[in-house]
Amino acid sequence: MALPSASRFPAPRGLYAITPDGLPAAELFARAEAALAGGTRLLQYRDKLAEPAERRPVAEALAAACVRHGAALIINDDAELALAVGAPGVHLGKDDGDLAAARRRLGPGLLIGASCYADPARAAAAAPHVDYLAFGAVFPSSVKPGAVAAPLALLGAAKAAHGLPICAIGGITLANAPRVIAAGADWLAVITDLFSAPDIAERAAAYGRLFAEAGASAEPLL
Repeated sequence: MALPSASRFPAPRGLYAITPDGLPAAELFARAEAALAGGTRLLQYRDKLAEPAERRPVAEALAAACVRHGAALIINDDAELALAVGAPGVHLGKDDGDLAAARRRLGPGLLIGASCYADPARAAAAAPHVDYLAFGAVFPSSVKPGAVAAPLALLGAAKAAHGLPICAIGGITLANAPRVIAAGADWLAVITDLFSAPDIAERAAAYGRLFAEAGASAEPLL
């Protein structure tokens, strides 16, 4: 069993930017660069529409950009792509295979995150094999409008139960983010409110200021 380590994360807490689907590669890269310039330290490459051959060069470019900015690239759903491009982590959902097998395949050094939706039992099963647990949708989501609602109380309960960093996703905006941080989220996974902002770098920086104002970045979780 891999033991979670705060040293695998580029920061103890903060904004977790998730790329939107379907953008041309150049536009996706420009938006991701802006988010990184604004202080994002976790960036997930997620594109459900692109073909596998299209995804690899984008992932390689994003991995290089993350290195330049001191951030970590997480690949959504695809452990083999993460290995191929040297990404430091992967995020896996319920249909993406066995988490214990993924840990064996990726080794002890790579970050693995697991989608737990609103399911404490899934979180308990995932916890021995992963580095963070993700819950959502914490608010109604335009990306996944049919997602099951995940009560904010799940965040603090999961942190207390498993001692892992907690990621919240779903409908998060600057207006409601303080509630999510106060509920126990270490990472705020944001797509629309970040990448649709007129100034992506400033929006990313604004999320960083929320953590600073809450005092959440003062002490690492682990």
